[in-house]
Amino acid sequence: MFGKVLIANRGEIALRVIKTLRRMDIRSVAIYSEADRFAPHVRLADEAVCLGPAQVAESYLNVEAILDAVRATGAEAVHPGYGFLSENPEFAAALAREGVVFIGPRPEHMRAFSLKHTAREIAEESGVPLLPGSPLIVDLDDALTRAEEIGYPVMLKSTAGGGGIGLQLCHSAVDLPRLYDTVRRLSLANFKDSGLFLEKYVAQARHIEVQIFGDGDGEVIALGERDCSAQRRNQKVIEETPAPNLGDAERRALHGAAVRLGQRVSYASAGTVEFIYDEAERKFYFLEVNTRLQVEHPVTEEVTGLDLVEMMVRQAAGELGDLAAYARAPEGHAIEVRLYAEDPGRNFQPSSGLLTEVSFPDGVRIDGWISTGTEVTPFYDPMLAKVIVRGKTREEAAAKLAAALDQSCVYGIETNLDYLRSLARAPEFLEGRLLTSTLGAFDYESPGIDVLSPGAQSSLQDWPGRTGYWDVGVPPSGPMDGLSHRLANRLCGNPQDAAALEMTLNGPALRFRADTTIALAGAEMPATLDGEPIPFWCAVEVKRGQTLELGQVHGAGQRAYLAVRHGFDAPLYLGSRSAFTLGRFGGHAPGALKTGDVLRINREGAIGEPVAEPLPPSARTPLT
Repeated sequence: MFGKVLIANRGEIALRVIKTLRRMDIRSVAIYSEADRFAPHVRLADEAVCLGPAQVAESYLNVEAILDAVRATGAEAVHPGYGFLSENPEFAAALAREGVVFIGPRPEHMRAFSLKHTAREIAEESGVPLLPGSPLIVDLDDALTRAEEIGYPVMLKSTAGGGGIGLQLCHSAVDLPRLYDTVRRLSLANFKDSGLFLEKYVAQARHIEVQIFGDGDGEVIALGERDCSAQRRNQKVIEETPAPNLGDAERRALHGAAVRLGQRVSYASAGTVEFIYDEAERKFYFLEVNTRLQVEHPVTEEVTGLDLVEMMVRQAAGELGDLAAYARAPEGHAIEVRLYAEDPGRNFQPSSGLLTEVSFPDGVRIDGWISTGTEVTPFYDPMLAKVIVRGKTREEAAAKLAAALDQSCVYGIETNLDYLRSLARAPEFLEGRLLTSTLGAFDYESPGIDVLSPGAQSSLQDWPGRTGYWDVGVPPSGPMDGLSHRLANRLCGNPQDAAALEMTLNGPALRFRADTTIALAGAEMPATLDGEPIPFWCAVEVKRGQTLELGQVHGAGQRAYLAVRHGFDAPLYLGSRSAFTLGRFGGHAPGALKTGDVLRINREGAIGEPVAEPLPPSARTPLT
């Protein structure tokens, strides 16, 4: 067995591999970029080597730098994880020339399946069903002719593509020239290969994949299938095994087709054969082969009891033993969701920054790399963690997933956590009816507010605030005008201690992502909703997409308060949600509002009905 293994990756997969290596009593070597110098995989590995700057070309894709790290540390093998160099045959070959083992399939396996058009040829030779498609396209005229023969709509694909890059749906000959140029450009930029081909588009498609494992000597087994139909922009969001609503005969046929493909090339190590399943016709068709460990491998591990990383290490070391001994039927049902640093309210654009609070429930498998205080940089894939649950039945697993997501929290930057909570309760998911097109039409309403401009100084405060910490140098925090703060909350039907927005001298401009009820109190500022004046001291209905603008204080007082029904969602810090601007903690992000921030709104928490009638002047705060 190897004594030392270098992990040519970062983030959650690097931690995942370290965990198995530790259990196997194998020393681990981490590599990292300058941006990742404080990352958890660097701290937890037995050794760590800095490769260079944050840019992937100078760090995680820098083959020479990685080879130098291998030489310097004396690593005997390299586990590539997924992404980066995991499916690069030249990298595997370079390691072999150094006498270092690549933990994964052989270079010829990667080459056989890396180009989709050659993979289709192998599938055809193996008797695996194929969608109607074309060979490599010669030029645009050829593409137009082939598309007419196949019949629109068609998928235009890069032969070297992956991760949804170089993949476009084309509905007509009018759109084809533009999409042809787009895919060629993306293919050249991302894969240095402009080869394209066409496939028939399946309207009611599911994405079902089979986990295979080969010993490299001709024996290949299937370790169950996974349904990965929940996709957004061709990126998987939910994965589960076994695939729901699939007959036993269909399941056996899928497994058999995947095994034949692996046997055709005497496949070694872990791999995944992906299929498109036509829900209308109840037929499956070959899609592609991923010659690496998949992101979603944990669900297979949960129902089989296997450690796929350990199997890969043992196969690479020649200590796998009888492959047939690893074959087993799944027990129970497992579901995984991917937690991303992205903002669903802004078309899922990536987010970055400091995580002020991270918490996951006990009793759930979390494969991730984040914790309170983690700095999420903008340089790499936005995946933060995977939440994995297992149940005796699919219904039990789905219930556990919903509960786990409800008990999870990530503050400081925007994530897709609330989006995942909504998906976990969607009828299409609960009934196992997700198609690859479902999420594109999923109407998710983000419960939040976009900060278009922050005002002079605006911050979240709760009542009575943060007190009792003078002895450790923390002065009291909370609303300067506690009565106005509480009155605004009362007008919204909130408890008096709900977090509200304190605005000083000059107010912000805020765009609402969801319908809600608001109330303004305290020093009066000119307030308009989509340009129409609105009053202070009473509840006001706000619709999704409307913009609230507040101007300079007129008259007595310096601070106004904005309450929203159910209150603002912010983490507790030293017992309070109040922002302490000088201390740079508390509040939403933390501190005062900044342009581009997002204020989250609780989905529940009100204790009464909103008060639409204006509060009598005698009941308002006397301001001076």
